[in-house]
Amino acid sequence: MIDKTTAEHYQWGEQCDGWYLLKRKDLLIIHERMPPQTAERRHYHEYSRQFFFVLSGELCMELAGETYRLQAQQSLEIPPNISHQACNASQQPVEFLVISHPSTRGDRYDLPVLHDNDQ
Repeated sequence: MIDKTTAEHYQWGEQCDGWYLLKRKDLLIIHERMPPQTAERRHYHEYSRQFFFVLSGELCMELAGETYRLQAQQSLEIPPNISHQACNASQQPVEFLVISHPSTRGDRYDLPVLHDNDQ
């Protein structure tokens, strides 16, 4: 059994957190937390398909030029080779699951920064 208290933890961006719930080459499941007013760097994955599921808060996801605002219990699938960027434009933290098949390790390609808040 694994949960946030026992999972391998890492930090990314500006005070964002991630916990590896499952870390295999064929499947990666991460619980992530983004504080208010944070964003990841726009990127894409050549092989990995991702599924974002919001646990609490609001997650903004820019996907190939279109922005989606996901609330708790809502989700979005990101196909391979589609640029995307997660951000938290709200005043509350957002927590979500990211499920990647196969793993994104070694399959992330960052894109040039377009906005001041890109990371």
